[in-house]
Amino acid sequence: MPEKFTIEDLKSILRECAGEDEGVDLDSHILDTEFEELGYESLAIFETTSRIEREYGISLGDDALNEASTPRALLDIVNARLLSVA
Repeated sequence: MPEKFTIEDLKSILRECAGEDEGVDLDSHILDTEFEELGYESLAIFETTSRIEREYGISLGDDALNEASTPRALLDIVNARLLSVA
C-alpha cells in the first residue's frame, strides 16, 4: 500500500473517473480550489472517493464527501487514513 496519496494521484483518479472540464487546467494550482469550481459535482467526488477506497484499501466514510470541498482537504483525509492503517 502506498505511504502517501499525492496531488498527482488525485488528478489521475479525477481524470479517469470524471474526466476534465475543458475550462479547467488540473495541472495548475488547484489545491485550494473548490471541487465545484473545478467542474466536479458530488457524484464525481463520490466516484473518486470510492475508487480511492478500493485502490488504497481504506475507508473514507462520509467525511470525504462532507468535509472535502477542495483537493487539499481530500488529500488530508486520505493521508490521515493511510497513516492510521500503516
